[in-house]
Amino acid sequence: MPVIRFYKLYLSPGRKYVKTLRNLLGFVPGNLSLYRLAFRHKSAAQNVKKGVKNSNERLEFLGDAVLGSVVAEVLFKMYPFKDEGFLTELRSKIVNRANLNQLGRKLGFENLVEYDNRMIGATRQGSLLGDAFEALIGAVYLDKGYDFTKNFLITRIIKPHIDIHTLELTETNFKSKLIEWCQRHGKDVIFEHITNNEGESNKLFTINVNIDGETMGMGKEFSKKYAEKLAAEKACTALGI
Repeated sequence: MPVIRFYKLYLSPGRKYVKTLRNLLGFVPGNLSLYRLAFRHKSAAQNVKKGVKNSNERLEFLGDAVLGSVVAEVLFKMYPFKDEGFLTELRSKIVNRANLNQLGRKLGFENLVEYDNRMIGATRQGSLLGDAFEALIGAVYLDKGYDFTKNFLITRIIKPHIDIHTLELTETNFKSKLIEWCQRHGKDVIFEHITNNEGESNKLFTINVNIDGETMGMGKEFSKKYAEKLAAEKACTALGI
């Protein structure tokens, strides 16, 4: 066993936390501070400088991109004859907030996430565990690199915990779910086709979901139908539906 690994596991001040992470992840982390940050919800964060808090939000942003890339490659290879609309929808089912929350709960994140106890009701109904999952992926990426993170996701997360073929057959109609929620709560919902940014393909559809005049989600796809689905999913996530 390398000396540094031995030290972290058996001699370092944070050895108990290191062993917990090793049991969870299957490897000994390098930069421990990244993993602590990944499990720190914004409610428990402190301002560091210029109003920026040391929470997991930036790692979540990074992890979301890495996770989406790995899942896209897995699906691309698994379904060589399916079009991009099918692949986009299936990827969305895998990485949607409800699924990531469930994964976080299955992996035991509830015992690791640091948050303000006064927010326990709101966070457990929201996206605390899913956010921490994405932030963890961001931490692994910064600590170990893309290839390591890709292998970790495939062998430790996707294969043992995600039944892709079952998800393929599961209908997740976020648009209908959002419309029904708005009807129950007396809110107006509009799916608005907006102008693309300069340089984007004119075949790309950009859809905003506006609820009572406020934009709650945006989707970009080469199919209007799938752009609306992506926008509705983001709105459902934002609203905790």
